[in-house]
Amino acid sequence: MSDIPQLFRPLVLRGIQTRNRVVISPMCQYSAHEGHMDDWHLVHLGRFAIGGAGIVFTEATAVQKAGRITHGCPGLWCDSQIPSHAKVAQFALRNGAIPAIQLGHAGRKGGMQRPWHGNGPLNTADFERGDMPWTPVGPSEIPVAEGWPVPHALTTSEIKNLIKDYVAAAQRALAAGYKIAEIHGAHGYLVHSFLSPLSNKRNDDYGGNLEGRMRLALEITQAVRAVWPENLPLFFRTSAVDGVPEGWSLEDTVILAHALKASGVDVMDCSSGGIAGSATAANGQKRQPGFQVGYSQRVRQDVEMATMAVGLITHPKQAEDILVQAGADLIAIGREALVDPMWASHAALALGFDVDFDTWPNQSGWWLASRQKTSDFYVTMDS
Repeated sequence: MSDIPQLFRPLVLRGIQTRNRVVISPMCQYSAHEGHMDDWHLVHLGRFAIGGAGIVFTEATAVQKAGRITHGCPGLWCDSQIPSHAKVAQFALRNGAIPAIQLGHAGRKGGMQRPWHGNGPLNTADFERGDMPWTPVGPSEIPVAEGWPVPHALTTSEIKNLIKDYVAAAQRALAAGYKIAEIHGAHGYLVHSFLSPLSNKRNDDYGGNLEGRMRLALEITQAVRAVWPENLPLFFRTSAVDGVPEGWSLEDTVILAHALKASGVDVMDCSSGGIAGSATAANGQKRQPGFQVGYSQRVRQDVEMATMAVGLITHPKQAEDILVQAGADLIAIGREALVDPMWASHAALALGFDVDFDTWPNQSGWWLASRQKTSDFYVTMDS
């Protein structure tokens, strides 16, 4: 296997094996109806499975109706939402990809505008479209930013019910056929808002010192792990840093990762930012290719835990170098996959792994292999 690029070497996670290290990151589509996905989601996610990715993530899926980011976000808070998820999961499996789901709660950012309507708090124009507000929740009565609604601070009993809803959503995800679950603990949403000292000012068991602020993340993780089958992996997405003075730090993330590993998490998905403003915004954070890889590498080295790198990874050689240099075990591709849904298959060609289109779907691979035998037309990513 030494001649196979690391990007295309299988990875064993508990009882599953991925066909390669390419992961399609969860990307919100804001196109569900009362939490129910439709054919848009099947086609959107299905093309990545056809395109050769090893793991395909369904976008952030709310465990409660009030946990949606927008009115267009999907959920798994009721059984009627299972069938549309099952279509996605089964299609991915039939086409060689591992179906995965990100379970979350929007917290203080719940009930905001769809991005193309402004990406801020709902206003009169949204109300006229039928997108009515609901009261967001958080660890404390601190809004995301000026002009945003003040969240309701969750009580201890409400937190216990929330954890039960995570468990129920995980069981529905399992019934739908997903093989990986990820707990969304990043980007300023509910779990992240409990972790960060900027948004969590509680003085009970779920606030105060680092141990208290980590409590919700760990209790959710432990409860989900208890119902998620032993042979299936569990991921956790973190904002490794807030990128804001006195906020959540990389050292905090390492401590959290140790606790998550002990709680049964298999992969730390390392993103950053978002505690205030848009989902991944962080003050003073320069965006450049692979700008978050250092977070993944630090967790991987210090915790001896598998990690996933994400953030402006766009080129096959760049992805391969991250793996070779022990920066991560998995490479998450997001917006670049929107540009090229066949990114994984094209990456294989670019790295000289599959020059005969053997890993492409039969329906297209045989056509392309035939063309290659009779012409010099094909242009690779490196050309």
